[in-house]
Amino acid sequence: MAKEMIAMLLAGGQWSRLYALTQKLAKPAVPFGGKYRIIDFPLSNCVNSGIDTVGILTQYQPLVLNEYIGNGQPWDLDRLHGGVHVLPPYQKASGSDWYKGTANAIYQNIPFIERYDPQYVIILSGYQICKQDYSDFLRFHKEKGAEFSVAVMEVPWEEAPRFGLMVTDEEDRITEFQEKPKNPKSNLASMGIYIFNWDILKQYLIEDEEDPDSENDFGNNIIPNLLRDSRRMYAYHFSGYWKDVGTISSLWEANMEVLDPEHSGINLFDENWKIYSRNSGMTGHKISAGALVENSMITDGCRIDGQVRHSILFAGVKVEAGAVVEDAVIMGGTTIKEGAVIRHCIVAENVQIEKGAVVGAMPSGEEKGVATIGPGLTIGAGATIGPNAMVNNNVKGGEEQW
Repeated sequence: MAKEMIAMLLAGGQWSRLYALTQKLAKPAVPFGGKYRIIDFPLSNCVNSGIDTVGILTQYQPLVLNEYIGNGQPWDLDRLHGGVHVLPPYQKASGSDWYKGTANAIYQNIPFIERYDPQYVIILSGYQICKQDYSDFLRFHKEKGAEFSVAVMEVPWEEAPRFGLMVTDEEDRITEFQEKPKNPKSNLASMGIYIFNWDILKQYLIEDEEDPDSENDFGNNIIPNLLRDSRRMYAYHFSGYWKDVGTISSLWEANMEVLDPEHSGINLFDENWKIYSRNSGMTGHKISAGALVENSMITDGCRIDGQVRHSILFAGVKVEAGAVVEDAVIMGGTTIKEGAVIRHCIVAENVQIEKGAVVGAMPSGEEKGVATIGPGLTIGAGATIGPNAMVNNNVKGGEEQW
């Protein structure tokens, strides 16, 4: 049975700017918002938008991501026809290839797409925090008679040179594409979310693969080629919450914005557009009589005996008496011992922070860095971790790292 639209979710790249968090973890598997992983957002958007067939293209460190996705049941994607499929590069009769670029990743999975004979394919990024109704995007694409549509957001003009930009006419038809220009002609930033008519996408993927000089990339090759041929290309204006969390600072900011849904635009308590995730299976959290918790998100299995202010604690975090956690993101299974002080930082999963250690510092003057501790590490008693440090190895007691 043919599907009207299927989704292909790009989830394969290595995130060098998040290195402490992604040494052993694919980017979309990075924890977010207390109980989620980044990939929960596009998957939930798909289900909420009526898309029941999703291919997830993995490559770098896929183990945790594969295990987390499983059969897709938490997102109602455990289907007999369709559902969620993890699609790593694979051995073919002609040999095997890593995904060489975003377009090549889709090209290598043409047989998967053709199983469902879709009219449309939506290409999604696995690296963004966004709540978006893809069915409204598809409605726009159909109404315009488009062959290609891209979701865009208006950004401040001073920030426009950081983005790929779509220049459009008064009908939202794309007339030019600028990739991070010094002199922008538009402030419509591409969100990296595309809808293609499948027959058009297939044609251009095959053409691109046959070009030995191509980078096999949507932004650098496919979109310019569509423009070259004067295809019907339109920009869909999105005005909701969207954040590319490709840096430590942006990931920290997005987590802090979860604590202020009235002003930030990201509301994880919205019953009309739920974000689904795999359940930790832990018991409820416990906050002792002597503990202090203010404006924080505390999830399953946490035990709080110390002070927690304006922070997000993932499942199974322990904060001992006398410890202070402030403006911090503490991922699952981490223990913060008596007297430790944790401020303005991200601490990855299963970290042990010993007595009296100091990690990070509140911003002062020009010093606004977010300290980062990689997964499974031990920060020794009395150790000091500076506000810009990215820690990838154990730190002995009394040592300093800046």
